[in-house]
Amino acid sequence: MKQSINVKGAPAAVGPYAHAVKAGEMIFVSGQLGLNPADGSMPEGVEAQTRQSLENLKTILAGCGSDFNYVCKTTIFLADMGDFAKVNEIYAGYFEEEVPARSCVEVSRLPKDGLVEIEAIAITA
Repeated sequence: MKQSINVKGAPAAVGPYAHAVKAGEMIFVSGQLGLNPADGSMPEGVEAQTRQSLENLKTILAGCGSDFNYVCKTTIFLADMGDFAKVNEIYAGYFEEEVPARSCVEVSRLPKDGLVEIEAIAITA
């Protein structure tokens, strides 16, 4: 059984998809840009976009009954691999216990010309 979930307080999806899908105990969170949920704006710079992307993930995970301690895998999409160290520094601050498995890839372009997008797979808390 799977359930599509849209979480109040997270930015609206920029396409035809849900914030997350729960399948049993698994939660698959769609890629999150650094969009401000209040007005859909994108902050300047990869650091601010990374923080907002992670805050969006945090909101969605909470709305699905989970948090960063239950994230098993993330994928980070970067517009410029030169931002890898900056993103890592911010990313590390969001995981209090064990860090999840992760992939990080450079892509030619992200929606809304974002600099970073992060998706996650988690389990319920």
